[in-house]
Amino acid sequence: MVTLAAEKLSVTLGGRLILDEIDLVLEPGRLIGLIGPNGAGKSTLARALLGLLPPGDGRVLIDGRDARELGPKGIAQRVAYLPQGQDIHWPISVERLVGLGRLPHLAPFSRLGRADRAAVRSVLEETETSHLAHRTATELSGGERARVMLARALATGAPGLVADEPLASLDPGHQIDVMALLAARARAGALVVAVLHDLSIAARYCDALVLLDQGRVRVAGRVEEVLTDQVLAGVYGVTAWRAEHDGASLIVPIAKAD
Repeated sequence: MVTLAAEKLSVTLGGRLILDEIDLVLEPGRLIGLIGPNGAGKSTLARALLGLLPPGDGRVLIDGRDARELGPKGIAQRVAYLPQGQDIHWPISVERLVGLGRLPHLAPFSRLGRADRAAVRSVLEETETSHLAHRTATELSGGERARVMLARALATGAPGLVADEPLASLDPGHQIDVMALLAARARAGALVVAVLHDLSIAARYCDALVLLDQGRVRVAGRVEEVLTDQVLAGVYGVTAWRAEHDGASLIVPIAKAD
């Protein structure tokens, strides 16, 4: 299990303050949705939590240790990362591409061992991409590529995962599959943080939400605490239809707020 925390975290890019004094504690065993309007700082926060962007102020803690002390390999062993919109530039097989997720566990110039290959097979099955194993990665469709890149992140075997827009390019059926997979990972004890735009998906699957607005945490907590009528109108400028299905909240934006 792994815990991620931000303490007074601020990030400036290109002379512009993107994140402003973020305070968060993200605990294992939960699927946490990182939501907010365009330009709120969601992807920047995802990258900053993984040490990929240097903080201007504050710090990121992973299991209570400053992320800068762990270094890239130490962070990758604890928290896997699925960036948004990844392009595949090399015409290698899907199996080899997913195997790159094992690099944080390998010594320089070493090859995948039996345990590594087993981990690759396992995540290919988990993401329902086993049938693509021998396909050339550059020839995949957008939806196939999205699931294969998720498999590569999961192949790391890290107890945490930060996924930036994991539903991009996926049809509704595969969106449900991926969210169910992420939720199952969280129930098994992992920390899963997903940047999401679809509020209905976030409400249905997430255990908690963090709503960013203009680089600050506007509100964080349970779905019903975050996606209130007041917040939806004030942050997104919309009204929503609400219902419940199998104990999960359904929230569908339907109109612009007055």
